[in-house]
Amino acid sequence: MQIGRVIGNVWLNAKNDTLDGVKLLLVQPMSSSRAPVGRVIVAADSAGAGVGEDVFFVRGKEASFPFYPTEVPADAAIIGIVDHWSIG
Repeated sequence: MQIGRVIGNVWLNAKNDTLDGVKLLLVQPMSSSRAPVGRVIVAADSAGAGVGEDVFFVRGKEASFPFYPTEVPADAAIIGIVDHWSIG
């Protein structure tokens, strides 16, 4: 799992049928100090996240698991919304 911040939405005119009803969001991965790390990614949302929220996300085959039994063609998925976090 990684932590990131939702920074935007993605809208599609043409998409795979298995993505019907699946919200796609732009996520900026973050370090433990909340600094941006790496490139912005597109993630399928299984948690109901919105712009500005900190989220947990996974990459790889596990990204399709929250949508089972549908096999969503995603390599990143938001699996949780962070309420609060601190280091110390």
